[in-house]
Amino acid sequence: MKELRVQAVCGFGVGSSTLLKMKLDQAFRKNNIEATVFAGDVATSTSTQCDVIFTSRELAETIGSRAKCPVIVINSFVDKVEIEAKVLQYMADYQDRK
Repeated sequence: MKELRVQAVCGFGVGSSTLLKMKLDQAFRKNNIEATVFAGDVATSTSTQCDVIFTSRELAETIGSRAKCPVIVINSFVDKVEIEAKVLQYMADYQDRK
């Protein structure tokens, strides 16, 4: 499987998305999934090449209407259990279809 390009998105691409990026990095590494995770902002998120976008519920609708990849909602950017579960669900739902 090719290395995934994963985008963590918040409003400005600085604080919250960086925190989410770190948690996503941990979840992908823990499950031996090759991924490059990077932080992004809502304005440029859909013009950046990636395989999946993880973001908050508040931004998901805006991003999802323009995204060319799956958009996954994370309710709490500090909840490692939720983030890992969403990563594994993404892998099961989307990667098996490719």
